[in-house]
Amino acid sequence: MNGSRITAVGHHQPARVLTNGELSTLVDTSDEWITSRVGIRTRHLAGPGEPVDELGAHAAAKALATAGLAPADIDLILVATSTAIDRSPNTAARIAARLGVPGAATLDLNVVCAGFTHALATADHTVRAGGARRALVVGADKMSEVADWTDRSSCILMGDGAGAVVVESCAEDEAGISPVLWGSVPEMSDAVRIEGSPPRFRQHGQSVYRWATTRLPPLAREACARAGLAPADLDAIVLHQANLRIIEPLAERLGAHRAVIARDVVDSGNTSAASIPLALSKLIERGEVVSGDRALLFGFGGNLSYAGQVVRCP
Repeated sequence: MNGSRITAVGHHQPARVLTNGELSTLVDTSDEWITSRVGIRTRHLAGPGEPVDELGAHAAAKALATAGLAPADIDLILVATSTAIDRSPNTAARIAARLGVPGAATLDLNVVCAGFTHALATADHTVRAGGARRALVVGADKMSEVADWTDRSSCILMGDGAGAVVVESCAEDEAGISPVLWGSVPEMSDAVRIEGSPPRFRQHGQSVYRWATTRLPPLAREACARAGLAPADLDAIVLHQANLRIIEPLAERLGAHRAVIARDVVDSGNTSAASIPLALSKLIERGEVVSGDRALLFGFGGNLSYAGQVVRCP
């Protein structure tokens, strides 16, 4: 059995920034109302000519460049997204075409906000089993396309962006991705939805908040245990960037008191499947985490699904 590890990261966000002040001209809200409830100050929005696969391709290209790899070196592309352009072709195939990746297996995973950590686990399993040697794992979403810009309870959250990592085969004793803890709460699967025609994001915000702040801390501790670590051993915590009022209490209850906490939601909003790799890439870019640091990645949300693993930062 091989091991696998993350060898590079990359991220991309559209140039347009929508502030809370500008948002208050579109819907009945204010900067104070938004920051006090969700902690978000700005979000990046893609234009009509910036499809989700383009966002993902930019992030993936940066990760490839950092890893010193050519597109032909990749034999698997996994894309986590819930805002694909079409039912077919999938977003992974579109990204492969944009990058010029020849012959790779291309798969999309739709687990909404928990998508990236599910995709990372899938890549880890595939590489360990010998089904691929080098994989691109991309989280990309264009949430502005499914936002209801008349609903102040949800549109204030939405942002667009992408993040990507390169996962490569390595010796088992050099492995840098721990066993995943994943699961779902099927009876709450309607708590977060993208539904209708045109599709629109809907959620039962209070139900999600209560579930995340009470049920997730023990799950996050179990994810650490599967890596053979206590929360106090962590160098960084990168949770799905849903809401600052979820992230901070969850991190506090976890007890990882020396860890850097990703708070990219403040600047980027909720970018769904993009949020974890986007936040991780920024922490690495700013030098807040360094090579070898142990980071807990934990996604949760749509379908009331969750997945978490500890990784060694590249």
